[in-house]
Amino acid sequence: MSALDTRTRWLALIVLCLGDLMIVLDVTIVGVALPSIREDLGFSEESLAWVVNSYLLTFGGFLLLGGRLGDLFGHRRLFLAGIALFTAASVTCGLATSQGVLVSARAVQGVGGAVVSAVALSLIITLFTEPAERAKAMGVFGFVASGGGSIGVLLGGVLTDTLDWHWIFLVNVPVGAAVVVLTLYLIPSGRGHATGRLDIAGAVTVTAASMVAVYAIVNGNDVGWTSARTLGLLGLSAALLAVFVWIESRTREPLVPLALFRLRNLRTANIVGILWAAAMFAWFFLSALYLQLVLGYSPLQVGLAFLPGNLIMGALSLGISAKLVMRFGIRTPLAVGLGMAALGLVLFARAPVDGSFAVDVLPASLVAAAGMALAFIPSLQTAISSARPEEGGLASGIVNTGYQVGSALGLATMTALAAAHGGDQLGNAAALTNGFSAAFLGAAGIAVAGALVALVALRRPAAVAEADASAIDEVPEPIAA
Repeated sequence: MSALDTRTRWLALIVLCLGDLMIVLDVTIVGVALPSIREDLGFSEESLAWVVNSYLLTFGGFLLLGGRLGDLFGHRRLFLAGIALFTAASVTCGLATSQGVLVSARAVQGVGGAVVSAVALSLIITLFTEPAERAKAMGVFGFVASGGGSIGVLLGGVLTDTLDWHWIFLVNVPVGAAVVVLTLYLIPSGRGHATGRLDIAGAVTVTAASMVAVYAIVNGNDVGWTSARTLGLLGLSAALLAVFVWIESRTREPLVPLALFRLRNLRTANIVGILWAAAMFAWFFLSALYLQLVLGYSPLQVGLAFLPGNLIMGALSLGISAKLVMRFGIRTPLAVGLGMAALGLVLFARAPVDGSFAVDVLPASLVAAAGMALAFIPSLQTAISSARPEEGGLASGIVNTGYQVGSALGLATMTALAAAHGGDQLGNAAALTNGFSAAFLGAAGIAVAGALVALVALRRPAAVAEADASAIDEVPEPIAA
């Protein structure tokens, strides 16, 4: 490609990263402002959770559908639609003066965010076809995706302290408008692969199954994991998923071709990705709680405390991780990264009640951040690259759904583990520290499990290509519904 073509592609990558950054920031930037939102709009403690849960519910539910729609009708078209919907919903959130309007607009934000997250990766795969450049591009995108959460904590603290909570949403408006304009200018429009009718029945059942599962998970700690409500919802989700599989096996134009799940590296990368997300978000959430509830940090100080880790993640994601993948392949950097993440979590587990930032927080943060960054790019690249180009959006939707489920499960299970060891005794620093220590060790165990899965189950590209081709050939022809 010419220099101009190369320059345009990298500018397009920046635009895609800006779009995805809005989505990533939105999860953590809201957490800092929740006390102000509760006071201003009169939320109860229980209803306040829906400012977060309504977003998570629709975001997790529409990832698969959004990715597949991108494959069918064009990735750029769906990216633009997702950004426009997310930006419009952000305006409504920022101007909301009632609980119902804010919660409803957050749900719409989740739909737009799901579409953007699902198709952005597919656009990167399309723009960057050379392995070395693709690895670098995935590194840039990975840094934004993995480091954006802690940036959100810092930005949320600044906006809430200096202005008010409305601006955590309104700040999306100029960014979203710029992304739409630059996308039209820089990213070529690609044709989708729609050849017939959309699989409506499959779309409804898989979206419903995802939303019911996310709802059960995010409320599991509050109502009890063994309660009839939680088990019933998880059972309903499993039943809907079974109906979805039955529908997909009988239609000639399935929303999700079942042969995709026979790709070994795609399956393995998604399992590893779920475990990575569970460890990553448990680390992020628990360390923020330790800093706030035990060491007494303000939200702004918490954001600043995460900056060194962000810099490490940036340095690794933007260059070193891609080089390691090109030199050693996927499996070794992935396993080593998750092993380092586990070590960082173990270091956090030994942090005392009177811990200091320099001795007990910074070293653990740097090790954990380095490990998470090293593991993220290989996991993401393996999952996306395993699928055919015309199924890139669907593969991206599956990957993002895995991350969403993993993060929700990681937060829920590690929070429950912390509570079981005293992590729910607010005001009792010793009990809180003991609970957080137990949860950090649990998250370390999850990271180790991910490393072991990567070492045992991942195959080299040449070997997996032959095996996957054979697996796809063995899939029987679907029966017309």
